[in-house]
Parts: sequence; C-alpha cells; structure tokens
Amino acid sequence: MKLQTKASQTKHKEVHVKFSSPSEYQLFDQIDGDHSFKSAVPEGYIEYSVRSRPGGRVFYFNFKLAKEMGLISSQHPDALTPLLQEKILQTFSLVIINEYDLIHQRQFPQKDIRPKKYMATRYLQLQHPNKKGKTSGDGRGIWNGEIKHRGTVWDIASSGTGATQLSPAYAQTKKFIKTGDPNVCYGNGYNALSDGLSATLMSDIFHQRGIETERVLALISFEDGSAIHVRASKNLLRPAHLFHHLKQGNYPALKCAVDYFIDRQIANGDYPNFGPQGSKKRYQLFAERMADTFAKTTSRFESDYIFCWLDWDGDNILCNGGIIDYGSIRQFGLYHKEYRYDDVSRFSTNIPEQKAKARYIVQTIAQLRDFLITGKKRTIGRFKQDPLLKLFDVTFNETLQHHLLIKLGLSVEQTGYLQRAAPKLIKKFKKNHAYFEEAQSYRGIYKTADGITADAIFSMSQLCTELPKRFLGQTAGKIDPLKAEELIEIMRSSYARPKDLRTNGYRKRICRQLQKRYLKIVQRVADQFHQGDVRKTLLQMTMRTSVLYGKNNITGDGVLHVTSSIIRNKSKLNFDQVMQVIQNITHHLVHHSALPLPPRSKAKAIVERNLKAVRLYREGL
Repeated sequence: MKLQTKASQTKHKEVHVKFSSPSEYQLFDQIDGDHSFKSAVPEGYIEYSVRSRPGGRVFYFNFKLAKEMGLISSQHPDALTPLLQEKILQTFSLVIINEYDLIHQRQFPQKDIRPKKYMATRYLQLQHPNKKGKTSGDGRGIWNGEIKHRGTVWDIASSGTGATQLSPAYAQTKKFIKTGDPNVCYGNGYNALSDGLSATLMSDIFHQRGIETERVLALISFEDGSAIHVRASKNLLRPAHLFHHLKQGNYPALKCAVDYFIDRQIANGDYPNFGPQGSKKRYQLFAERMADTFAKTTSRFESDYIFCWLDWDGDNILCNGGIIDYGSIRQFGLYHKEYRYDDVSRFSTNIPEQKAKARYIVQTIAQLRDFLITGKKRTIGRFKQDPLLKLFDVTFNETLQHHLLIKLGLSVEQTGYLQRAAPKLIKKFKKNHAYFEEAQSYRGIYKTADGITADAIFSMSQLCTELPKRFLGQTAGKIDPLKAEELIEIMRSSYARPKDLRTNGYRKRICRQLQKRYLKIVQRVADQFHQGDVRKTLLQMTMRTSVLYGKNNITGDGVLHVTSSIIRNKSKLNFDQVMQVIQNITHHLVHHSALPLPPRSKAKAIVERNLKAVRLYREGL
C-alpha cells in the first residue's frame, strides 16, 4: 500500500516497531514440551526428543484464538509479521526423533534438537489389537505444552510431527516406521495439508455456532504436501485417556488421570468445586457431569446431523464433549442416517447409533466411578441399570426436543415453556416429524467414495422455513392445513424420485397430524406470549427460520470442495489472501453475510465460486 502522508508514515512506523519486538511473543517461549500432565500421570505418556523441521511456511494462523490465549496482544493486527512467522515456525515446525531414527543411528545437527522432550499420550483405541490400551495413543502427534492466560489454562498439541510407537501401524506390524516413508500411508507420521484445512474450516464454523470443539491454531505446510496441524483447547483429554487405565485395572494411574482432569476443569471455571481428591462426592459429581455432557452433546449431533464416530473406546471425542480429529467428521444437509464411514477393516457407526455408543461411554464412566470409590473393578455389565444411564436418557430426550423446537423457529424461552406445559404434544409432534426426517429413497443403501449411505428424501429445514410462510399467506381467520401433496412438495429433497413421493393413505394421515400438532404448538405459544396473536407468532418463527436456515449451510462434501479449491489455488495466493478466503467463507456460513474484499481480487473470485458450490452440496453428506 502506498503511504500518502508523513503522518501515515509515522503511524505505520509506530505499529511496525510495537509489533516487531521479540517480547511481544514471549508467551510462545513457554511452549517447550513441558506439561503438567507429565508429573500428574507418569504412566500416561511416552516421551520423544524433537528437532526442528526445515522448509515449512505458515499457511494459516488463527489470530482470534491466539489473542484469546494471550500468544499475541489483543491490539495485534491480523497480519503475519516476519517476527511472528519466525516465532510460529520456531515453536511448532517440529518432528520427533523416533525409534526408527535411533535404531538406524541417524544423525541430526545439534542446533536443531530441542533441549526438552515432548510427550505422546497413551489412550484407548479400538483399532489396535490390544483392547486395553497398552499399545495405543498419539500415533502421529505430540503435545507441545500448556500456557496460562488470564486464569485459563490451554493445552496445545500438534498432529503430523512424526510416527510414534503408539500408532496402529506399529502395533500391527511390530516394525518401527521412518517418519514420512512414502510407502506407508496412514502410519508414516505425517498429515496432509488438506486434512488440516478441512479441520480448520469445520472447527471454526462449529465453534462460532456454539458447538464444543478443539480449534486449529496454525497450519504449517511443506512442499511435499504434508502439514503440521497445531490444535488448542482448554482441555485436550479424551475419555480414552481415562479408559486406558480403567481397562488395565490400574487404580493409581486412573485416579491420577481423573483427578487431573477434574482439577483442570475446576481451575478453568468449567466445573464447580467437586470436593477434595479421593472423596466419594467428587467422583459422583464428576460422573453425573459426564453423563449430562454426553447426553447433550450426542443430542446436538443427532439434531444437527453431525457424524462423529463415537464408539466404546471414547477416542474420537473430548471429555468435555468437544469434537476432535476431523478426519471422519461430517455434517450432513439431511438426515442421511445410514451413512457409514469405511475405515478399511470395519465400518463406522451411523448417526442414530451414536446415542447408544455415548450411552455405553456413560456406562463405562459408571464403572470407572465405582472403581474409584470402592477400589474394586467390577465388570461393565454390572452397570447396565446404573442411575447415570437414566440421567443420560432423560437429558438426551429433553435436549433433543429442545433442539427440535428451536429448529421450528421458537425462542429459548418459548421452548422451555412448551417442554414444561405441553410435553405430550411435543412428543407426538416429534413422532410425526421423525417419520419424514427418517424417510429414505427406494434406491436403498449404496456405496459412496468413502463408505455407504442411503438417500434422505425430505428436507426438514425446508419444512421449518416454508410452513410458517404458507400459513401466514392464508387470509385472516382460521388457518387450514395444507394438502398432503403440497406439504410433500415443500419438503422434497433433491434426492427424492417420483416413486419416493407417492402419497398413500398412511402418509396423508401423517401429513394431517403433523400440521394439526404444529398449529397447536403455534397456538400455545401465541396464547402464552402474544395474547393469542397466532400471526405474530408465525411471523417471528418465519424470521428466525430464515436466519437459521441460510442458503449456505455447510456439509462434509462442501468442506471438501472448498479445501480442494484453496489448495489448488494456493500457488496463486499469499498468506493474506488465504486468510481472506477462509475467513470470508466461514463468516458467510455462520452469519450469512459477507466480509469486505477488494473488488475483482483473486480471493473474492475464489470465495464466490466456493459459496456457489457449497449451495450445490447443501443437502449432501
């Protein structure tokens, strides 16, 4: 940019000097491999020496998150200064010195080897032959450390930093792998830039929508297409970190790990004080909080059509219900309930099965709680009727109903009132809603590029958006339900074929019931909040649903398209332009509005093309 005045030159110099001081980035220096988990849970990790990995460039940096964490000043411009870029690469462009390196006596410059060791944590993973967690954990990642800022502690970890002995590849072959070996795919310790970019987009969108998730702090890319993904969260522990010790019956290590997790949650203000370590009350309250968390998390996944591969090991999710490891995470545009991810040796769970898997995780928490309180490990089957499971069931159903009413365009206050005042009506309406939501094409189950699926033929977002408009469009007075054929036409998805949309007697009856109960819901809200004014209630529902269901809802297929587009164009884009593209797309998808971009710029053209593609994929996987 050309500087026009002397004043502007002076201002520019002041900013440059202020944000180029090494002391500005001094908190980065605390990210050096040290972590309190090491002393708290000595059996919970293995350590590796690390060295600098040359050739990296900062592809993405989350300035907003960095400011929350205190890594940069709140006044720092969203610009990658030379010193900041150097600091990011110095801190995170690392690769471990693994067992293969030591066995083959590979030599590295001493100046590149960091003074402290970094940990790869141990946790349970179902894809390992050993089902007690003796061989599993961080297979291609390390924990960089932790930092504290304004009373909050943050964990920072990196994926793509080299092959560890905890990877499935080593567990299955018993051969140590050279990091980056091109003959080894998943187990060579590197990550692809495309995976990191997909995680960046999805995690930022989910975070802005209020869904708990780890967040991408930085992406460091390399010429060979690999990348290091730097991730941050207030607590990166997974249930699998706890279950690892439970399955082995290691009481001291389990107690240390659980106490460590609870203490971190209390310190960060996410839990109230659950009492002293070792007390019965502490572990009861912890177990109840976990049951509540997983019930609410799983109901949100089911309501929002989020595919998160939950299973008995508690690996693919954080203890606080946050999403982690975006390799198999998807959000569907419709309720494609039969979709399963093909992980070569097995298929994943599908969305409806996530509840049962989360429930089993809670059952395992009940076993864990009992072990901590009594000192005796009883079999998991003894806890099938544990009160925790009843708590899970009640919370799951109540939360799922809450999300359904919100999707209709009701406020949080109105939703709470209906759940208290008309539970039977809500239950009946939900049953009618589920009939259409779960309806599948006669085509049946078929293969996709990465799994199997069956097509959903109705779009419930279209129903929630259009129904209040249609009722508002009727003349003043009594509102009559729509004909079944008209209602079906409103809901039909792009996947539906003529055969799928036939209206037999049963379907016509469900159409009438759904509308009758919908109008009863509207009337109850109007009587309670709008002095019986149904049209005012419908108008508010119309306004809310138009915001809730914008044209640019993201799906997994949409994210993959955006990711491919950015990478395909990365040689034409500098860092600032990449950031502009990412920030504009995520802002569009969350707020349904644009951020300013220079006209006829490369970034603007890429954003516009990708938003068009997102709209095409909005009902997909």
